[in-house]
Amino acid sequence: MRARLAVLAAVPLTATLLAPTPAHAVSTPLVEAITALDVAEESRTGYDRALFPHWVDADRDGCNTRMEVLIEEAVVAPEVGDRCRLTGGEWYSYYDDRTLTEARGLDIDHMVPLAEAWDSGASEWSTARRGDFANDLDEPVALVAVSASSNRSKADRDPAEWLPPAQEAHCRYVTEWTTVKSRWALSVDAAEQEALLDVAGDCPGAVVETTPA
Repeated sequence: MRARLAVLAAVPLTATLLAPTPAHAVSTPLVEAITALDVAEESRTGYDRALFPHWVDADRDGCNTRMEVLIEEAVVAPEVGDRCRLTGGEWYSYYDDRTLTEARGLDIDHMVPLAEAWDSGASEWSTARRGDFANDLDEPVALVAVSASSNRSKADRDPAEWLPPAQEAHCRYVTEWTTVKSRWALSVDAAEQEALLDVAGDCPGAVVETTPA
């Protein structure tokens, strides 16, 4: 203990003050979080999905981002075999209130689609940051395992154009959408903001809680 205190005492006060502090999750009522987002027009100019490197194996454990999400979100755990091959398991797709028992029947949805992210500010990012966004396992709601049919129905549309077919999922969906936009400081367009607020009005107590990326 004495040695530790001696080391700390030797560190200049300015160095202590300038040292980075860890980010903390910010908790904000849903409506406030929506209105806090910048409102801006969107532009798809220059978009290419390849500019968002995704489904990487960041920890080199043999399971890429897609497989990590499938394992994490299984309501009945699958058996993980060689090369991260999944056998068995069960998943709940909250977009359409379905239970699936085959991993191949699920897509991993980027809560905020890659094209939408590009339109909303990611066009100004480095490729490395876009890769971090596309493989964001640190924010639990950024990537979600859902039925392939619901994900493909959504495509790259925002909440002004698409909401989950399961009505009871709308509050959760809008909260998670706002969480990701807040985390990555992405903007919304006017119609998107209006749609988010329309849903949020029926979601008393909904809170956005996330750590800035």
